[in-house]
Amino acid sequence: MLSDNDFLRFSRQILLPECGEAGQLKLRQSRVAIIGVGGLGCQVAQLLAAAGIGELWLFDDDRVELSNLPRQLLFTDADIGHNKAQVAAGLLSRRYGAAIHAFGKLDDSSIHVLGDIHWVVDCSDNFATRHRLAAHCYRHQKTLISGAIAAFEGLLFLQSANANGKGKGRSTVSEHPLSVSRAASRELAASGCYHCLFPQDTESATRCATQGVLGSAVAAIAALQAQMTQQLILGMPLPSGRMQRFDFRHFRWHEARVPADPHCAVCAGGGESDGC
Repeated sequence: MLSDNDFLRFSRQILLPECGEAGQLKLRQSRVAIIGVGGLGCQVAQLLAAAGIGELWLFDDDRVELSNLPRQLLFTDADIGHNKAQVAAGLLSRRYGAAIHAFGKLDDSSIHVLGDIHWVVDCSDNFATRHRLAAHCYRHQKTLISGAIAAFEGLLFLQSANANGKGKGRSTVSEHPLSVSRAASRELAASGCYHCLFPQDTESATRCATQGVLGSAVAAIAALQAQMTQQLILGMPLPSGRMQRFDFRHFRWHEARVPADPHCAVCAGGGESDGC
């Protein structure tokens, strides 16, 4: 049950008919993994911790650098040289009282840690991690909220747990059911996964470190990832299998459905290992 202090703290969220007391309890009972605690991950982690998410699992083996500080707002000059996940976990747990767990790099030897996670937010900055993570989430029916940002372009992609109808692995849909209509279910089945959008051999030089970025643009994409995560936890369906791109330079949204690739190594049954 929520305490009197909880009702006061989360009163504006509880006022929403889509949330209420039951929804706030769902947020508290949820475990969310955030892969990458850089510009996107810092903001997503703080927003979700402040919203009352019960457990956050942060993955990052990078250390804080001076050039991070304009957009990675959990860190200060005193944190330079320290591990990002550990610094963020300590700060957020003290500030919000949530259970925050810090881990290093997400790779084939550590991805099994995601076994009990309900929702996964991809804030990583390289395709190797994104591909490994997306394949794992598809095969184990975990909802993946993927975001990316560089220069004046932001990307969002939702890979729903419902996208895999084969029932492999531990399903999280029964624990946090999504209200998906029959029509939406058919659309999910026809939509592609993250690998259909970005095949395994995809490479890109478009990164903040090489292209630059404004911290406010990073915060905007991170806020949308946090918003998507909370709405999904609350049972509010969102379109899966769609690439949403925001052009910050001209302030324009572009959205396109990602068709299923019949030769995809992940959702077409190619059988590639995901390190589990």
